[in-house]
Amino acid sequence: MTQDFASRAHTILGETVAAVPGVVAMARDRGGVFFSGAAGVRRAGAAAPMTEDTVFALFSCTKPLTATAALALVERGALDLDRPARAYLPDLGEIGVLDGFDADGAPRLRQPKRDITTRMLMLHTAGFGYDFANAGIKRLLDEGRLIPHRTATRAGFRQPLVNEPGTVWEYGLSIDWLGQVIEAVAGARLDALLRELVLDPLGMSETTHRPTPAMRARLAAMHQREADGSLSVLDMGPREVLEVTPGGGGMYGTVGDYMRFLGLWLNEGGGVLKPETVAWAARDGLGGLKVAPLPTVAPRVSGPIDFFPGLGKSWAYSFLVNDEDAPTGRPAGSLAWGGLGNLYFWIDRRNGIAGFWASQLFPFMDKTSLGGALAFETALYEGLASGGLAKAN
Repeated sequence: MTQDFASRAHTILGETVAAVPGVVAMARDRGGVFFSGAAGVRRAGAAAPMTEDTVFALFSCTKPLTATAALALVERGALDLDRPARAYLPDLGEIGVLDGFDADGAPRLRQPKRDITTRMLMLHTAGFGYDFANAGIKRLLDEGRLIPHRTATRAGFRQPLVNEPGTVWEYGLSIDWLGQVIEAVAGARLDALLRELVLDPLGMSETTHRPTPAMRARLAAMHQREADGSLSVLDMGPREVLEVTPGGGGMYGTVGDYMRFLGLWLNEGGGVLKPETVAWAARDGLGGLKVAPLPTVAPRVSGPIDFFPGLGKSWAYSFLVNDEDAPTGRPAGSLAWGGLGNLYFWIDRRNGIAGFWASQLFPFMDKTSLGGALAFETALYEGLASGGLAKAN
């Protein structure tokens, strides 16, 4: 790494926190982290600085961890991705497809035409949606006909399907249900299984659904971007009681810990998965379907989601795949995703590099935070192209 890249990266961090409370960014190759930086504060209006060991709400950055635990069970022969998931978890066989609304607003449900498989859950083709992007689910929640999934209750997961299983890609509760399948297969709670199968083998001691007191002391606050561009602090934090352990969100951790997980996908499994598992799991699994842009029906939570508009995108197990080279320099076939609090990561297996950008504010796809993340990524690839960053092969 050249000093030029480090200087540019720190400049980007500094410019971003003019409009974002605080940011942590890291980049690594196959050998480990080669850039780490932090800027701003953990809480707007407070003095505590953002530091590289700050603890973040990871939101959907939880999903790839859960998917990796599922892959470990596939390797052991305990989980068949193409078997009907109701064979492991009968509750999944009782969920209907939303087919409109009656005159009184009650949902009309019908039986799906095919079974949901675990593969569909991992690929987001099972038919579930999210309330911030699907008008039907939001309507049911707004009218009190559904319990929010964020309650981490069994009832909160029982939302209807919004698509016929296996027909389209739509982001939703699939990985939360995957977590329940994992529990049914392994006979233990998901948090314990994540610790056994993924977190402990990677040395991720500060990634958990239940932050310790030491972690809570370093927790970044969540913020809301208001219409005038200002920021307010939100009163939200870790849930004290989890009826079920969410597979799709709810974890807390440090960026440094998460870099260990990204290293698993750079280093052919990192002792957690077999190289051959990583090879197929890191490729598009949609079989001709494509990832479509997600609209927003809750603009305070998320803006429209479409990374690199106009570029084709697919889905792996469980990451976004850019089918074409991205304008940042990220090559086709790379993996990526993020978390609702404006966290973004990518994994470039071709060049052996990965990066993570973490902030804590709504709505997702915030122009300033996302812009900083893309600028950070671009600076890294420009350094790589100029020979200032050595490929770690």
